[in-house]
Amino acid sequence: MAVVPEIRPRCMIWLGQPTPRERELLAAAGWELRVIDDPHGARIGLRGGDRVAVLLDLREAEPAWADAMRALLGPHSDLPLVLLGGPREGSRGEGLLQLREPLDLEQIQQLAQIVDGGSHGHDRGGTDCLVGNSAPMLAVRAALHKFAPVDLPVLVTGETGTGKELVARALHEMSTRRGRPFIPVNCGALPATLVQAELFGHEKGAFTGATARRIGLFEAADGGTIFLDEIGDLPLDAQTNLLRVLQEGTLERIGSHHTIRIDVRVVAATHVDLEEAVAQGRFREDLFYRLDVLRLHMPPLRERGDDVELLARHFVAAFREQHRVRARGFDASARRQLRAHAWPGNVRELLNRVRRAAVVCESELIDAASLQLHEAAPAPAGSAAHGDGLDDVRVQAEREAILATLRESGFNVSECARRLRVSRVTVYRLCRKHQLELESLRT
Repeated sequence: MAVVPEIRPRCMIWLGQPTPRERELLAAAGWELRVIDDPHGARIGLRGGDRVAVLLDLREAEPAWADAMRALLGPHSDLPLVLLGGPREGSRGEGLLQLREPLDLEQIQQLAQIVDGGSHGHDRGGTDCLVGNSAPMLAVRAALHKFAPVDLPVLVTGETGTGKELVARALHEMSTRRGRPFIPVNCGALPATLVQAELFGHEKGAFTGATARRIGLFEAADGGTIFLDEIGDLPLDAQTNLLRVLQEGTLERIGSHHTIRIDVRVVAATHVDLEEAVAQGRFREDLFYRLDVLRLHMPPLRERGDDVELLARHFVAAFREQHRVRARGFDASARRQLRAHAWPGNVRELLNRVRRAAVVCESELIDAASLQLHEAAPAPAGSAAHGDGLDDVRVQAEREAILATLRESGFNVSECARRLRVSRVTVYRLCRKHQLELESLRT
């Protein structure tokens, strides 16, 4: 196994008082923050191995206070010093970087490259893939910096399409396991009869069709990270073997009694309520507690404010790099639709809408018609109650259709989704919408 350099924490010594937003930004960029707002009796203590920068906050600073802070820095003239606010002409040449207000992630990342010696450090391939400046996304990025170096299981929750696999990859790339395998597994897509063989492998002749030994996905991920998406769909017998892997770090291939020791970090994801699944007997309680050591929630796109436009522009730019299209931005009507849409499919829906619009748009600015969001816009609350009766008919027809398909498929959600040509998530959403209790219907 290749030796991966140890992750050295970044520490910001802030001389002054950061705002709550600035604290969020620094945490999202992976900085530990130490605040010194009174120079009298203060001292700057340094920990070995930290990459340290000092920020002198000159916003509304009294000259005497600023002079006292500079005196405090006297014995540490080797530390990188940056200035925030204050007259530029009076501080020229004093700091290696003068930051402008308001402080943003771009400036903080610029400072990080300086402190890291011009490289991206351990962020390469990490949080850079998570576009967004909203408070919920800053919290996600801050959690990634805390969780990545700690070799414990992580449970990622959130609706379908919010980017749970992106977060899992970021955790891997920001950890000491980067450079080793990252293997994503969609538990819901594995055939029930082959789950054990796929995950844990099998020996030749272990069952009909096993013509050769097969290494399972856990063995293939040895030394790295395995991402178990839709963990709630894992059958109970496979849950038992997964629990053993987490508890003992060992597994046995099907058809073998030889114990194999593995070193794998498990990141699991779910869009369903696992606590509810435990209560219903569909998920092992002991496995749930083993997985739910560190929890990271991915916010739905509708809660991310201006991130919608930021992501849309990002997707257009990325699409233009791979395809020759005229589209390069959005007009006012498109921006209004981007902000107004509820985005039930979250970031994945936004990505697909933007790509389609970039292809069909005839001008450089994508318009509302190209986005076609009016087709997917949810009906306003209470519209059925105030309509002319047609909405009531449609709602009843929808309920009868989903109920009939559930019955025909034996209340198997995956089979129902295939017959309706929708996702499993949509089936669950329709059941909630029409107050169809699956467990009650099954019994």
